[in-house]
Amino acid sequence: MATIKSRKPSSPPQRPPTVLGLPVIDPDTAGIDIGATALSAAVGPDRDPQPVRTFGTFTTDLQALADWLRACRVQRVALEATGVYWIPVFQFLAAAGLEVCVVNPRHVRHVRGRKSDVSDAQWLQHLHAVGLLQPSFRPEDAICALRTLFRPREGLIAQAAQQVQLMQKALDQMNLHLHHVLSDLVGVSGQRILAAILAGERDARTLAKLRERGCQADEETVIAALTGDWRSEHLFTLRQAYATFAHFQELVRGGDAEIETWLQQHPAPGPEPPTPPAPPKPSGGRNAVQLPTLDLRAELHRRFGVDVTAIPSLGVSTACALFTELGTDLSAFGTAARFCSWLGLCPNPKKSNQRVLQSGTRKIKHRVAALFRQAAQTTHRSEHHLGVFYRRMRAKLGAPQAVTATAHKLARIFYHVVTQKEPYDASIYEQKDEVTEQRRLTRLKREAKSMGFDLQPLVVS
Repeated sequence: MATIKSRKPSSPPQRPPTVLGLPVIDPDTAGIDIGATALSAAVGPDRDPQPVRTFGTFTTDLQALADWLRACRVQRVALEATGVYWIPVFQFLAAAGLEVCVVNPRHVRHVRGRKSDVSDAQWLQHLHAVGLLQPSFRPEDAICALRTLFRPREGLIAQAAQQVQLMQKALDQMNLHLHHVLSDLVGVSGQRILAAILAGERDARTLAKLRERGCQADEETVIAALTGDWRSEHLFTLRQAYATFAHFQELVRGGDAEIETWLQQHPAPGPEPPTPPAPPKPSGGRNAVQLPTLDLRAELHRRFGVDVTAIPSLGVSTACALFTELGTDLSAFGTAARFCSWLGLCPNPKKSNQRVLQSGTRKIKHRVAALFRQAAQTTHRSEHHLGVFYRRMRAKLGAPQAVTATAHKLARIFYHVVTQKEPYDASIYEQKDEVTEQRRLTRLKREAKSMGFDLQPLVVS
């Protein structure tokens, strides 16, 4: 009887690796998935027997990551902008001589498949190798350092405003209406009166005499507003809020001094342009950037090479914020249309089967776009061409859309002035406004003629 030899079960056939069919344009790439305590890095399968590795986030781990990428002959690295965790990795790899591409997570996450750190790193590496990733805009390191100094001002100012609200609440509970008769509770008059109250003064007539000469409220009105119930618990909360407000204001002034130190340590290149004769715009109140010794408007003129504050509604503080966010080199965008698309201020129509499904702007939060929107909101009563444009758009589209349209126009003007180094010329836009008014008059005459009327200009004697 023949014996039957036992046979080992055959292993299942290995599936071939998935190939997306895209040609590899740049094989010297790597992808990194960023985490708070771990990094997953992936290189091409032909560069290392273990193409995906996990590293920590300590400085020694980042050094090991850079050494491994150089050993794999990697020259370009793609990583997602995840919170603030990507910043140390970006700076370390850039200092190591690698070209780092920071990408928007929205551009790479809409892909089917399992979600893990390893797969994310491999997917980033593949997209970067086939040339499907576009780097995010990041100004030079010096501007990034200035931006780090400038951005906390917004939070400090917001916290100071919260303390003003607490002071108003304490005054309301004591039935003191000082903030109702003064335009600014923490202005010159308000701070004088508050300091005297906290020092122990209770006589309303004595407190009313501390107001500024240009105060719109008369003495009797201020006296009536300062007659109330002086309760110790509310005075305590008033004192706490006033001291906290003064502390935040001191921090803001310290930040402004540090910004001036940065400007002095990084002088503007090239010859100094002459200061334009146009008068400066209003400083913007107590929240405006106040440099101890430098003229901020002249300094911005030296940096940009042109006076951007001559653009309507762009004050000195707004121009300073734009400088800290963008720098002076906008060549990375190429055109004004791409610049406005990056800001999310232009329409983003979605079409399917010759039908427009959505035509609004992209729903994004952008610091630079917020600056242009704030500037656009100040044009609602202005007499210049942007004010006329805003009111026309508001009558046609509504206030929110009018703000977006005006901010879009402001962004295009700013881009042209900065990139072309051409001073702002309002006559160009005034001529366009005249053409628009002439078209409107022609349309009205045509409509009146169709109804049997004849329009004639009104002669004023």
